[in-house]
Amino acid sequence: MVGAGPAGLAVAAMLGAAGVPAVVLEQSSSVGAVWEGHYDRLRLHTARTLSELPGLGFPRRYGRWVPRDGVVAYLEEYARRHGLEIRFETTVARVEPREGGWLLRAERGEPIEAGRVVVATGFNRRPFLPEWKGREDYTGELVHASAYRNPARYRGKEVLVVGAGNSGAEIAADLVEGGAGAVRLSVRTPPQIFPRQALGIPAQAIGICVPHLPVAVGDRLLALLQRVFVGDLSRFGMPRAGSRPYSDYLERDAIPILDVGLVEHLKRRELEVVAAVEALDAGGAVLGDGRRVGADAVIAATGYRRHLEPLVGHLGVLGPSGRPLVHGERTHPGAPGLHFVGFTNPIGGNLRELGIQARRIAAVAAHRP
Repeated sequence: MVGAGPAGLAVAAMLGAAGVPAVVLEQSSSVGAVWEGHYDRLRLHTARTLSELPGLGFPRRYGRWVPRDGVVAYLEEYARRHGLEIRFETTVARVEPREGGWLLRAERGEPIEAGRVVVATGFNRRPFLPEWKGREDYTGELVHASAYRNPARYRGKEVLVVGAGNSGAEIAADLVEGGAGAVRLSVRTPPQIFPRQALGIPAQAIGICVPHLPVAVGDRLLALLQRVFVGDLSRFGMPRAGSRPYSDYLERDAIPILDVGLVEHLKRRELEVVAAVEALDAGGAVLGDGRRVGADAVIAATGYRRHLEPLVGHLGVLGPSGRPLVHGERTHPGAPGLHFVGFTNPIGGNLRELGIQARRIAAVAAHRP
């Protein structure tokens, strides 16, 4: 197992339950290290009872939307409860085939042999910061969203948040609520936006059901949900995303925004939506519509890269975008016994999907060790 995040822990636990020994190799010094680095206000956008890994529930005290520190504590308890063998500060540099299995070459120490390998290094492994023209001339603070913690240092300042995914939307809301002087959200592709819950029902529950419907029916259902509970945001500056939300998800593989404050602040005109950033200059940014805006700080919520090429790029198992060609219990014909988990964008919730894939991998491994 490569990676001690939720995916790696869940697969290792299910393998153990199936009687298949598993060792987890983790480059950091703790489980769920990525979660420890997220911004302070983060809570799961998926419901507690629909986000549990197999074999352990979340404590009720965390409420419906589990906070960041609660997720970290849960992952630590999960590893203890299942007695997982984890080798920390072990960075796997390359996975190579050998007779009857695999050889994992670590940056330090001896190579590790395994009959089956599960790569669970995470969808958000390496922050991506665009090489904007004029970036070297910008005199303000330029950081990736992964380095953002809370709005304290931005009080009274002009802040430009670039990227309208869930992180960008929540960071923008956090900045408004934390007293930033002016907050702008730069949008290149108009996002689909839904309430995190409607009439007490988590949006995730609808996301679990939609894939079982015809695509056209899913589009109509989600469009109705948007219309009733979000409304038309174009008059508040947010470009329209189109009327086929489920088709949009299938075509772009982009998870919709589950709103935790952005919509309210837009409707109150407490933050401004602007065009995509084309370049930076000394005091701000030049936008795609030709407008220039000032910014004391630019926070780039511009996504991540999987960075799997050094690890498995030589095996022919990655697609043009660098993502695995197959996931879960399936393995590539040219790489039998090499699994990937946690590299998809399930509309029904990532943690829930990890649990499903973990059980399936364990079942395959138990029958074909």
